[in-house]
Amino acid sequence: MKYLVSSCLAGVACRYNGTASLDEKIQELVEQEQAKMVCPELLGGFSTPREPAEIVGGTGADVLAGRAKVIEQGGADVTDLYIKGAYQTLEWARKLGVSCVVLKEFSPSCGTKMIYDGHFANQKVAGEGVTAALLRQEGYRVISEHELMEQLQQL
Repeated sequence: MKYLVSSCLAGVACRYNGTASLDEKIQELVEQEQAKMVCPELLGGFSTPREPAEIVGGTGADVLAGRAKVIEQGGADVTDLYIKGAYQTLEWARKLGVSCVVLKEFSPSCGTKMIYDGHFANQKVAGEGVTAALLRQEGYRVISEHELMEQLQQL
């Protein structure tokens, strides 16, 4: 198995608002059995749809270190579910022996370079989500859907 990919990128309607973020090339990789799908938020115990959440007080690495939290727009602290989903995703990556993880940019779980700033004002900041941070800490190559397209064009 070459890739582990965010389920929403393969067409599964599992985003917080009940939609997908279909990327046809990623869907093709799944169909060709070069990729397996995972949704860290569903693995953490969330359902779809769910309330939007953002990291408050830092990045995914800060959440893992206990310095920041993941908070829903209504104020509920859902940090534990995001951490649980990140560790479940790590187990999948280990079990499948993947070489690269492709995650949905901007997500509090999956953002690879940019996440929302924690103020629910549609503002993005440099940083990574909880799952992306954990996988990188464990030595996995983690990229966004945009970086995958660049990588595949170079092959």
